[in-house]
Amino acid sequence: MINEQIRDKEVRLIGSDGEQLGIMSAKEAMFKAQAAGLDLVKIAPQAKPPVCKIIDYGKYRYELARKEKEAKKKQKTIDVKEVRLSPNIDTNDLNTKVNAARKFLSKGDRVKVTLRFRGREMAHMANSRHVLDDFAELLADVATVEKAPKVEGRSMTMFLTEKR
Repeated sequence: MINEQIRDKEVRLIGSDGEQLGIMSAKEAMFKAQAAGLDLVKIAPQAKPPVCKIIDYGKYRYELARKEKEAKKKQKTIDVKEVRLSPNIDTNDLNTKVNAARKFLSKGDRVKVTLRFRGREMAHMANSRHVLDDFAELLADVATVEKAPKVEGRSMTMFLTEKR
């Protein structure tokens, strides 16, 4: 809330340079803000009495937007990369997939390892779990298992994340 929108009887006023000006009526605070050529902004409405500050509202909004933009720049988004395997994968093919997963993990991404079952392979799902266990074991130096292998429909999935 700014200027005339403030309807409280009493407010605690903070000056433009940060000093406490004490508790006064909202009208009196408004006159002080106008005399300074700035805006009266309610910064803590839940306080008793509410806290208002004399500042340039346009500049204040600009600073908030800039801080928000800066915070967005610093945050890192984590992507989920997927590596698909089949139950009858050969060791060299498995090593190739492990190297791809290692590359994803080094970039800071999470890796979803999916073991896809087709046709009669569905009958031997329990026997194929070792493929995912081997995959996790080969990446044990750089990754930890975030979610253990779990059967979902025609596939078995597991999530790996980079060790910290």
